[in-house]
Order: sequence, then C-alpha cells, then structure tokens
Amino acid sequence: MKKGFTLVEIMIVVAIIGLLAAIAIPSFMRARLTSQANACINNLRQIEGAKDQYALENSLTNLQEIVADDNTASMSNLVSIGTSPGGYIKSYPFCPGYTNTATLASAAASYTVNAIGTNAACANLAGATPAHALK
Repeated sequence: MKKGFTLVEIMIVVAIIGLLAAIAIPSFMRARLTSQANACINNLRQIEGAKDQYALENSLTNLQEIVADDNTASMSNLVSIGTSPGGYIKSYPFCPGYTNTATLASAAASYTVNAIGTNAACANLAGATPAHALK
C-alpha cells in the first residue's frame, strides 16, 4: 500500500483555498481603499493646520499675500526642507491613492493648498472612492 495523496484530494484542497481567496481578496481591497482615504484626510487636516499657523504667525486674514499666480498657496511656504523657512509640516505630504508619487514634485502636486477659509483639496478627489475630502 502506497502512502500519499490522490489527485482528487489535492484538487479539493486547491479548490477550497481558491474559494477562501475569492472571498478574502475583495475585503482586503476595500480595507486598503478605506485606509488610503483616511490617510489622505489626515494629510488634509495637517495642511489646514499648517495654513492656519502660517496665517497667525504672519498676521494674515487671507492667503492673498502668499498666493501664487495660479491662485493656490505655495506648499513650500508650509513645508520645511533643509534651511528653508516654514516648518509647519516636516515633509511634503502625498495622497497614498495618488497615482504618481515617485517624485517630490508629484507628491506636492497631489494636494492643492487653496486660500484660508477654503479647505485644501486632494488631486485624487475625482477618481477616489470613497472621496478624499475634509467635511
């Protein structure tokens, strides 16, 4: 008598493992998307806090004095890199759901700072489910 598994037994085990994977993978994907949205929303809160600190320290009632030509506040006013002024945020935040985070410029582009009184926005807002936005 030979010891071992038959082909049918091995196929049943593989089928059970495949069924469990088919049930678990969508749950993991949903959890990943929810986690990315929460991280993005926390980054938006950090940006809002940094904008408020910058405005208080520079006696600004609106952000028009630091608004760039395209009507968005410069992230470099809020982020401290090397010896540059700022220091309200240690490094450029990036949206974990943003598709191109390979470079510092694209990481900074994943958020629009906007003016005081207007919430910062995630560049991934249109394609994100759930949406990445402060309420």
